[in-house]
Amino acid sequence: MPKSLNNKKIIISAGASGIGWATAKICLSKGAYVYLCDIDNKSLNKIKKHPLANKKLFYYECDASDEDDVSNFFSKVNKKTKKVDALINNVGVAGPTGTIEKLSSEDWEKTLKINVISHFYFAKLAIPMLKKNKGGSIINISSGAGIMGFPLRSPYAASKWAVIGLTKTLAMELGKFKIRVNAICPGTIKGDRMIRVIRDKAKFLKVSKKKIEKDFISMASMNCWINEEDIGKMCSYLISSDGEKISGQAIPIDGNATRMD
Repeated sequence: MPKSLNNKKIIISAGASGIGWATAKICLSKGAYVYLCDIDNKSLNKIKKHPLANKKLFYYECDASDEDDVSNFFSKVNKKTKKVDALINNVGVAGPTGTIEKLSSEDWEKTLKINVISHFYFAKLAIPMLKKNKGGSIINISSGAGIMGFPLRSPYAASKWAVIGLTKTLAMELGKFKIRVNAICPGTIKGDRMIRVIRDKAKFLKVSKKKIEKDFISMASMNCWINEEDIGKMCSYLISSDGEKISGQAIPIDGNATRMD
């Protein structure tokens, strides 16, 4: 079977761990070139020793919430290629846990800057490269919290709803250039971030972490965790020719989540 992403050029923010790295590995296995960045130097160093760290993988340190840093990252990518097939806006933080009157303005602003404004920085610089490619795909990673309310996580929910608004607006602006824009809304992802979220919520509510974990899993009718690779597979599909008519969508991958409380 031919590789469905053969020689496609893909930029991934926060790509050195979690969903970003799972997606990078899937894209590389399908023949793509991957240009990823991450603020976590420790994770970037681990990639150097990975079997997939070949001539089709390029990785750079970058603070996605710093516009100058993002511009510098794109300058480096531009030395490798002048056009790209896809941008995956993956960067994001969980933000604080608590009722809104107890949250700090600083935590709110930080969450919005990383989860929303960074997507603007990356899209602004990637769109000219997609236009040179005469089409392509932008995938913004939102969340189940971007299509439902999420008690005790108001800055996170607000940021992920904003990502959906950005996605649908960009899809309308860029359709005439054959650039597709979609959002993926992951459910309860099994991984280090969810471990921290469960810990913080359990502490705030003064209940056991086990109870919070069961509550999160029960939010989906399939009673399941979502794996990082599940998101990577959908990214791969949307970038491939199989997804060439899909745009402006917010796609949940959540085992049919019916609540976020």
